[in-house]
Amino acid sequence: MPASEPVARKPPTPSRQSLRGLDWFIFFLADVQTGFGPFVAVYLTTQKWTQVEIGLVLSIGGVVGLIGQMPGGAIVDAARSERLVAGLAIATIGVSALGYAAWPIFPVVMIAATLHAAASCVLGPAIAAISLGLVGPLAIGERLGRNARYASLGNGVAAAVMGTSGYLLSSRSVFLVTFILAIPTLLALARIRECEIDVAQAHGAIARTVADADATSVLGLVRRRPLLIFASSVLLLQLANAAMLPLMAGVVTTRSSQWAPVLIAACIIVPQAIVALMSPSVGSMAQQWGRRPLLLLGFAALAVRGVLFATVRDPYLLVAVQVFDGITAAVFSVLVPLIVADVAFGSGHFNLAQGIVGTATGIGASLSTVLAGYVSDRFGSSVAFAGLAAVAAAGLAMIWFVMPETRRSAY
Repeated sequence: MPASEPVARKPPTPSRQSLRGLDWFIFFLADVQTGFGPFVAVYLTTQKWTQVEIGLVLSIGGVVGLIGQMPGGAIVDAARSERLVAGLAIATIGVSALGYAAWPIFPVVMIAATLHAAASCVLGPAIAAISLGLVGPLAIGERLGRNARYASLGNGVAAAVMGTSGYLLSSRSVFLVTFILAIPTLLALARIRECEIDVAQAHGAIARTVADADATSVLGLVRRRPLLIFASSVLLLQLANAAMLPLMAGVVTTRSSQWAPVLIAACIIVPQAIVALMSPSVGSMAQQWGRRPLLLLGFAALAVRGVLFATVRDPYLLVAVQVFDGITAAVFSVLVPLIVADVAFGSGHFNLAQGIVGTATGIGASLSTVLAGYVSDRFGSSVAFAGLAAVAAAGLAMIWFVMPETRRSAY
C-alpha cells in the first residue's frame, strides 16, 4: 500500500436523534437569520434614521460578511467542536438582535451588524461541517438536500411570523422574536450528539497510513483546478442572479403599483416552495446522475428566467417566471456545499474551501446589483435583464466546457 494511501472506513451511522436535531437546528436558524433581512431597513426607518445611515450599516455588514468568509471557514476547520462554534455564533446573533431592539442608536447598531455578519461567516461552514461529520461524503448529497428543505421552510414560516408581529405590534418586535427564537435553535443544536460528529471527516480529512503534507496543504487546496473553476462559475451565477429580483420588483411596482407588495411577496414565496419540494430530490439525483447535469440545469433555468424577465410585460406572469428561480435555488443550495466537499476531499480544509466559494459568491452578488442598476438606468430594464441572462449563459458554457465531474462513488 502506498504511503499516502487512504485507509478504508466504515460509513457512519448517526442516530435518529442527531439527524432530527440537525433538521430542527437548520429550521430555527433560518427563522433567526430571517429577522436580519429587509426588516432592518424598515425598523431603522421607523426610528428616524436617514437612508445614508441605514445604507452605511447595511454596507458595513456586507463588507464584514464578504471578507470574513475565508477566515470563518478556517476557524471551523481549526475547531475541535463544530457544535461549540455554531452555538457561540447563534448566541452572538441573539445578542445582536437584542441590541437592535433595546438600543437603536448608531454605535450599538453598528456593533450589532458587525457581530451578526461575523457570526454568519462561521455558521454556514459549521452547518456543512456538522452534516459531513455526521453522514460522511457518500451520503452528504441527500443530507444537504434535506438541509435545504428545512432552511426553506424556516424562511417561509419566519417571514410570516415576523411580518405578522411587525404589523400587529411594532417593527421592534421582529428583533425580540429573533432573540427568542435563538433559544430553540440552541436546544435543537444540543440534540445533535457530539460523539457522532467525526471531526476529521467534518473538515474534509481522511485517515491515511502516513501523513501526506502535499495533500493537506492550504496552497495545494487553492491550486485545485476544479475548486477554482467552480468558484468562478459561482461568481457568474451570483453576478447573473442577485440583481434579478430587485430589478423585477422595480418593474412590477412601475406597472402595477397597487398590487406590487402582493406580487413581490408571491415572487419570494414561489421559489421557497419549490426549494422545499425539490431539494431532497436534487441531493439524490446528484449522487445518481453526477453534479454536472444539475449544474447545467441550474444555469439554464437562470438564463431562461433572465430572457423571460426581459420580454414578459404582464406583471402577473412575472410571478410564474419565478418558478425558474426556484429551480436554480434548489440546485445550487444543495450543489454548492456538495461540490466543495467533493473537491476539498482529503485536504482537511473543507470549510476553508467553502469560504473561498463564499467569497466568490459575495463578490458576484455585490457587482450584480451595481452593474445591473447602471445598465437599467442607462438602457432600460429589458437590456439589463438580457445582460444578466448572457452572464448566466457564460456560466452555463463554463460548466459545459471546463468543469469536471466531481462525484465520488467510494471512499
